Amino acid sequence: MIAIAIDDEPKALDIVRNFADKVPFLSLKATFQDAFEALDFLQREPVDLIFLDIKMPDISGLEFLRVLSNPPLVIFTTAYAEHAVQSYDFDAIDYLLKPFAISRFLKACTKAHDVLKVRELALLEENKRQAAGSILVENVSAKPVSAVPESIFVKNGYEQVRVLLDDILYLEAGGNYVVFITKHQKIASRMTMNEAESLLPPEHFVRIHRSYIVAKDKIERFDRYEVYINGQVIPIGANYSHQQLMGK
Repeated sequence: MIAIAIDDEPKALDIVRNFADKVPFLSLKATFQDAFEALDFLQREPVDLIFLDIKMPDISGLEFLRVLSNPPLVIFTTAYAEHAVQSYDFDAIDYLLKPFAISRFLKACTKAHDVLKVRELALLEENKRQAAGSILVENVSAKPVSAVPESIFVKNGYEQVRVLLDDILYLEAGGNYVVFITKHQKIASRMTMNEAESLLPPEHFVRIHRSYIVAKDKIERFDRYEVYINGQVIPIGANYSHQQLMGK
């Protein structure tokens, strides 16, 4: 995992450099006191992760991220706890409050490493699906290849949580979050309903309301206006038809 660190304090960079040397899966490629030098570097070199201070003299870490069109993963490092709420809006992997111990540093790096592995697996699966699609185009007699995943990863705070599709009962929108209601727990993830819908295979899930997506095989009964799942009554929106639940 290739990383850089940006901080206007040399001692802070020394600590990150020292800790990074002890993490076997992490390669700290460069450190910068000047955020603009780091920006120039990122335009030339691929990077997986940035350790980023928030409070810097010329440009804040948050402003720096806004400049990047496709930012890498980010772990914020700062001495100011009040910046934690702002950092959450940038989907940071973690937030290290100075001074932090190497155990806390390692935990944050492990989170980033896990997210990268998930992305790599997702890319591999996508490549497999595309390859399978190409084969089907060339050979119309070939049997369809199932591309339905068994699970998805959902962001919960600073973590990515694996959710088995078979465990999901329904999804409910709430403000800037979507709540995944499963057999065992509720997971609130910062995303839109459209983003959540794109994660789910349409053959198993259906949107019945602007605020609800339900698992088809978890429906106990329904009528024109409501769906019943696990004792919960879920409304069917005026712009949605109950007939889609029957495959019509």
